[in-house]
Amino acid sequence: MSDINITVIDREGVSHKLIAPSDMNMNLMEVCKSYELPVEGICGGMAMCASCQVYVHTNNHFGERNDDEEAMLDDAYNVKPNSRLGCQISITTELEGAEFELAPEEP
Repeated sequence: MSDINITVIDREGVSHKLIAPSDMNMNLMEVCKSYELPVEGICGGMAMCASCQVYVHTNNHFGERNDDEEAMLDDAYNVKPNSRLGCQISITTELEGAEFELAPEEP
């Protein structure tokens, strides 16, 4: 098993050090949910709801937004240039040390 370490800052500003398996085909939303962080993932990870929006605070390379993610973020609240959908960020070894912040819930 090849675990990686990531940091997720919750909506209260508390930093959580998470250990995530890179060999289980998980995404960031699923890892956050497994640690019981307040990520809804209403659509089940299909890039159709933006309830798992995060801000990326790292330069780790893990791909660009795909068309579905881009369209969803166009209609979401609290979007920043570093916004991504957690369900679209695959947990890979390239994310070792990455830091993310949960976006605020919709107003």
